[in-house]
Amino acid sequence: MEAQEQIVVLDFGSQYSQLIARRVRECHVYSQVLPYTTTPDALRALAPKGIILSGGPCSVYEAGAPQIDPAILDLGVPVLGICYGMQLMAQTLGGRVGPGTAREYGRAEVRVTDPASPLFEGIPERSVMWMSHGDKVLSTPAGMRTLAVTDNTEYAAVAFRDDLFGIQFHPEVVHSDHGARLLRNFCHAICRCHGDWSMASFIETQTAAIRERVGDAHVILGLSGGVDSSVAAALIHRAIGKQLTCIFVDNGLLRKNEAARVRQLFAGVFDMDLRFVDASETFLAKLAGVDEPEAKRKIIGHTFIDVFADAARAIPNVTFLAQGTTYPDVIESVPINGNPAAMIKSHHNVGGLPPDLAFTLLEPLARLFKDEVREVGRLLGLPEDVVMRQPFPGPGLGVRCLGALDRAKLDILREADDILVQEIKAAGYYHKLWQAFAVFLPVRSVGVMGDQRTYDYVIALRIVASTDGMTADWVALPDPLLRRISARIVNEVRGVNRVVLDVTSKPPGTIEWE
Repeated sequence: MEAQEQIVVLDFGSQYSQLIARRVRECHVYSQVLPYTTTPDALRALAPKGIILSGGPCSVYEAGAPQIDPAILDLGVPVLGICYGMQLMAQTLGGRVGPGTAREYGRAEVRVTDPASPLFEGIPERSVMWMSHGDKVLSTPAGMRTLAVTDNTEYAAVAFRDDLFGIQFHPEVVHSDHGARLLRNFCHAICRCHGDWSMASFIETQTAAIRERVGDAHVILGLSGGVDSSVAAALIHRAIGKQLTCIFVDNGLLRKNEAARVRQLFAGVFDMDLRFVDASETFLAKLAGVDEPEAKRKIIGHTFIDVFADAARAIPNVTFLAQGTTYPDVIESVPINGNPAAMIKSHHNVGGLPPDLAFTLLEPLARLFKDEVREVGRLLGLPEDVVMRQPFPGPGLGVRCLGALDRAKLDILREADDILVQEIKAAGYYHKLWQAFAVFLPVRSVGVMGDQRTYDYVIALRIVASTDGMTADWVALPDPLLRRISARIVNEVRGVNRVVLDVTSKPPGTIEWE
């Protein structure tokens, strides 16, 4: 990685660690999340401009609770402890932490007692911040001074030294009114960062890095038409042109006109070397009669690997396999507390390739969050409907067409889904939703159309809002819009006579039905 100013976030198990890094990047400062076990020597080698200690689910005084090497506080760079991180700093420096008499969760009014502190520059003396703690600092280490208080917390913000700060609240969440300003103050006023992290500069440096690494070798990329693989393709193509070959596999489980759109954009507009493989008959033959969801997923995954591998063998002198891996993928693939078995999930877009296809991975987006990936796509000239596409599952319509698959059912689902997307786009809701899609239900119901009895299939509408896909809530679209969607599907899609709305949140339901 090229030398650049950065803030390191040490993760103590907080659900907000990624969010802290994202908020720092919004200050135009590069930030990366590292495990709390990162050594002082490793941090020194990175030469960060500052360090942030995240929150965490434990109590710092519990046996086995994550601790910090005290030498990290003496690296000569500013440190900001958030919630657990603040309490850990207090304990490490000689103070005492224990259960508070009153827990504090949710919004709380923070009153600044030292407005001259650079941490609170430009922040009102009274503001609302988000609290989430039951413990508190009971006795203070020598030299600690109070910067802010709440009704329940006399140490809502403190300075342990001129370069060591702690805050009991969470500035990274949107519920903290001036949290973004506080983090900006830490990055710029305290850490003296210049703020030179931008997607324009990323494109320039990454383009040069790809050229240097690839040299005159050849790269292949499995192009799905989704945001990540599309942006990765555009960036690599900018760097090495025809040394990149994209492989697009039509598995018969794509959305309406998906294959044509991908070919028109990447082979046409961008003039990429795109190898199109129509393997729809192969996939559908292997899936015939299979109705168990996990079995369908495995067949789709294994068949894709076989088809992709065959296409890759036909391309000479390939050294690199490019993937659209993003930074959350990387973070979630890091073993927790050094235990590989506790890894959240593995991320290899094309995993399990045969031994004769031993490629070197090229992952140019592995340092970016999703919003940054989208911005890179815009700067590279990708159209907005690609950059802002909603998530689409790897198995495609195979997990949205319930039960055993066949081409007729998939065609019904494609048409219904296309109508739904058309209508929410026309109404201005597409970019406000996390996902909106149709689900084919393998049940038939009685209806009446044109004074005749019908016995046709049911389409369910799944429309949800979310920030990260981990939790989601169903969205109640305006009645006129829902009526229009339902009427169009029933009138225009042969084989459907009933439309239902899924009003289940995640949890207990999942976003996808299978």
